[in-house]
Amino acid sequence: MRPEFLSPLMRIPPDIVSVADYESLACKHMSASAWAYISGGAADEVTLAENHAAFTRLRLKQRVLADLDGANSRVTILGDTFEYPILLAPVAYQKLAHPEGERATALAASALQAGMVVSTQASTTLEEIAATARAPIWFQLYLQSDREHTRTLVRRAEEAGYRALVVTVDAPVNGIRNREQRTGFTLPSEVAAVNLRGMRPLAAHTAQAGASPLFGGPLLSSAPTWEDVEWLMGLTSLPVLLKGITTDSDAVLAVNCGAAGIIVSNHGGRTLDTLPATIDALPAVVRAVDGRVPVLLDGGIRRGTDVFKALALGATATLIGRPYIYALAVAGAPGVAHVLHILRTELEVAMALTGRPTIGDIDLSAIW
Repeated sequence: MRPEFLSPLMRIPPDIVSVADYESLACKHMSASAWAYISGGAADEVTLAENHAAFTRLRLKQRVLADLDGANSRVTILGDTFEYPILLAPVAYQKLAHPEGERATALAASALQAGMVVSTQASTTLEEIAATARAPIWFQLYLQSDREHTRTLVRRAEEAGYRALVVTVDAPVNGIRNREQRTGFTLPSEVAAVNLRGMRPLAAHTAQAGASPLFGGPLLSSAPTWEDVEWLMGLTSLPVLLKGITTDSDAVLAVNCGAAGIIVSNHGGRTLDTLPATIDALPAVVRAVDGRVPVLLDGGIRRGTDVFKALALGATATLIGRPYIYALAVAGAPGVAHVLHILRTELEVAMALTGRPTIGDIDLSAIW
């Protein structure tokens, strides 16, 4: 273990009682460059901050003396029933946070019966993660420039038992992440995107003085389009969700393209800065979709009340990213399980105190 950060805790201290408690400790359990990669956002990190701040501006409406007999937080998505509407979002390179990486996350998700979305850029093979999981798992996919490798990834996911594909559509290029740049972030030798081994790389491109650093190069010439999404859907019988939709117009295109679901996401504020918070973008997408497919929300959730607010504004379920990675860094699989338990508890308390015994009872009338 390198000396600049602490080893994961063997037990969770009793004073860790919220997601924020894990976040304040996680930086001590990661290298400075890994912390910059996990916690940082694009440019001035306006969207990163706004993702959470927008939740705090929403107020709940309390109702008293409701009949809570038979209350539960169960939700069904694409034929699978989840005990509560909080899934683990795809996060790359989890071995940056903990030596067991995605395997520890899968163990925690299984113990707490939470859905998990596995990143294309996982630092553990998708097959090993699937073998560990005992709850529904989805596979997140970037449409790679090497389309044959994309086809291979789809087949591997199908054979390993993944229940859906989640295509990230909002990052044809990486955002400008100044915090990473300042720390000189590079992957350590023991961490790699193992599922992309063997993929044909893009041709090298170095912009000449005065030339565009991006346009005209190989990266954008192979960037995916709606036609590529349709091509992907023709490859598989698995439901395909599109992650990274924030506008009503793109939501309509996604449904018309055959998407089985939409994830409202701004990539955790890591791509284009000054995008709106996902909770602010959610209502327009929900209206555009009009119940034809499930709409999930990713970004900014730090409390169970945030989950409740997303459901009230029309989300079918939510995803968390950084919160469980912070817990992974601090305490491994038990930490991830603890974060899920905290958020589920907070959600169910909010349901009880607003008089909403089931997820179906949560609607816009619960917002003040």
